[in-house]
Amino acid sequence: MHNTLKFIDLFAGIGGIRQGFEDESTKCVFSSEWDKFAVQTYEANFNEIPFGDITKISEKDIPNHDVLLAGFPCQPFSSIGKREGFEHATQGTLFFDVLRILKYHKPKMFLLENVQGLLTIQEGKTFEIIIESLKNNGYKVYWKVLDAQNFGLPQVRKRVVIVGFHESLGIVDFEIPEGNPMIRIPINSILEKNVKGYAISEHLQSSYLFKKDDGKPQLVDYNSTIQVKTLVASYHKIQRLTGTFVKDGETGVRLFSQLECKRLMGFPDEFIVPVSRTQMYRQFGNSVAVPMIKAVADEMKKAFFISTSKKMKLVSNL
Repeated sequence: MHNTLKFIDLFAGIGGIRQGFEDESTKCVFSSEWDKFAVQTYEANFNEIPFGDITKISEKDIPNHDVLLAGFPCQPFSSIGKREGFEHATQGTLFFDVLRILKYHKPKMFLLENVQGLLTIQEGKTFEIIIESLKNNGYKVYWKVLDAQNFGLPQVRKRVVIVGFHESLGIVDFEIPEGNPMIRIPINSILEKNVKGYAISEHLQSSYLFKKDDGKPQLVDYNSTIQVKTLVASYHKIQRLTGTFVKDGETGVRLFSQLECKRLMGFPDEFIVPVSRTQMYRQFGNSVAVPMIKAVADEMKKAFFISTSKKMKLVSNL
């Protein structure tokens, strides 16, 4: 297909960004993930084994691509010296690897995702360095904080999305979609019935979860129409302040099931999870809101194909 966009999937995790970006107009040509358990899940669903640690892979060994996707970990950057500038400040961080690949391959577009805390690390300095570094490499850069609950998921989950278009495309007025806050999906619409095996012991409930009468943890049932707290990677630790639990199961309170975790994050029900329950919670808690990524990806592709068709018309008119 002439219009196929080749993309690479960095810090791929279980493939959440790929899940939202990939369609019949795209082709993944490279993926990278160092966590062996995430690699198992990725392989089970995409039939490919991601390459390992990106810091040990030369940019020259990565295939040419049109789009770079990355949910890179956020790390504080070193302070900028007068002569070294932005690029020097990113050395030793995983964002540096995103930068060196962008610099070498100059893909047409990129889509980066990160936690909202990225905005406030080092009083905003880290985020400023990221945006300026991307601009300095020839990209028109857009960013926005998006919330999964505005994209049809029953979960409050705020994340920073950064989109870039190479200046050669001439895209100057891109708008990152914010979803629809008027349409909210309630948690009860994704809950399973008669779930077995996810119960929280009565001892743990009385000695820890409900030791204080302070309205925590968040509890939902089959009548709940709210959007729940953010699913975190440490969900398996059953933390009363960050966790949301279901009034159900053998002991009256249980964790979200595997199927419910998929639905909370917007993965298809048939998504394969070949790892332990602890790893499953870690993987979904570390992943992305798939419909949110898809909404952004669809707008990116639209802008790209409009831009390229305009250029083709100009050439044909010469």
